[in-house]
Amino acid sequence: MASSEATANQSAPGKRFKVPRIPGDIMIYPMIAGLLINTFCPQVLEIGGFFTNATRGGANAVVAAILLFVGAGISFKSTPGAVKTGVVVLIPKLVLAAALGLGVAYLFNDNFLGLSSVSIIGGISFCNMALYTGIMSEYGNESEQGAVGILFFTAGPTVTMIILGVSGLANIPLGTVVGSVLPLVIGMVLGNLFPFIRNLLVPGTNPAIAVLGFQLGCSMSLVSFVTGGISGILLGLITVFVAGPVTFAFERLMGGTGKPAVACSTIAGTAMTTPAALAEVAPKYAAIAPVAYAQIATAVIITAVLAPILTGWVDKRFCQGEAESK
Repeated sequence: MASSEATANQSAPGKRFKVPRIPGDIMIYPMIAGLLINTFCPQVLEIGGFFTNATRGGANAVVAAILLFVGAGISFKSTPGAVKTGVVVLIPKLVLAAALGLGVAYLFNDNFLGLSSVSIIGGISFCNMALYTGIMSEYGNESEQGAVGILFFTAGPTVTMIILGVSGLANIPLGTVVGSVLPLVIGMVLGNLFPFIRNLLVPGTNPAIAVLGFQLGCSMSLVSFVTGGISGILLGLITVFVAGPVTFAFERLMGGTGKPAVACSTIAGTAMTTPAALAEVAPKYAAIAPVAYAQIATAVIITAVLAPILTGWVDKRFCQGEAESK
């Protein structure tokens, strides 16, 4: 009897409620907290001092820190196979993001069923690297797993700024573009030259993303989130079922398995930094930035749920026979 009671007491702590883990939760949960505060008691955010400064400003400084931390984790020693896989996957993803975004801007007056060029390019061009790494650790080979080092170059708002700037839709100075990628490059150099600096910087990525998520949430409300809901789902479906198959076909054509193409058909939570960063250098986008936040936030979850399932299907449907024949 005493033994059974002891067992019950030992198992009791395991029954305590745990916050469920979801893809991108490091950014999404803090964002939801900020969203709820700004929706129901926004006056709290105006209390002053460090708290107000942390919630109402400094987002770009946090983005720069994230890029520095991410860059420190990128190794110069990528294998040729990993570089090839990364480039083959990255090219069609970026080309399609640019084509769809600019098409919406020029043909639909920058509004296609609620989606703007900012949300389309800023969303589709990103890849959820953490999720890609997890998927490829189960379904990918060494080269496919190492390709994440190349995909890291989509981190940050730089790609969107370049596409919109070159197209003439936004007047973005060259210095701004260079400056937006410079923290990533500095992080790469420091991380590769000094391993102790890499070990120091890389762990800072997730805490910085959480702070940024809270900041973004504090600039949103449930009204904007509802506004971006359906169009955000559409953005997620376009990323998975339009950009995904195109990237898959290109990778297969270049001799790949197609699994990395499907695994990177996701949108990272950090893509929500793009509208804010873009609005800073191109004020014309300030009005649509809140909706773009919400659309991308919704698409993050949609793509994170679908991508692992579809990668597993591709592995079973297209790759099992190839593996057996080798």
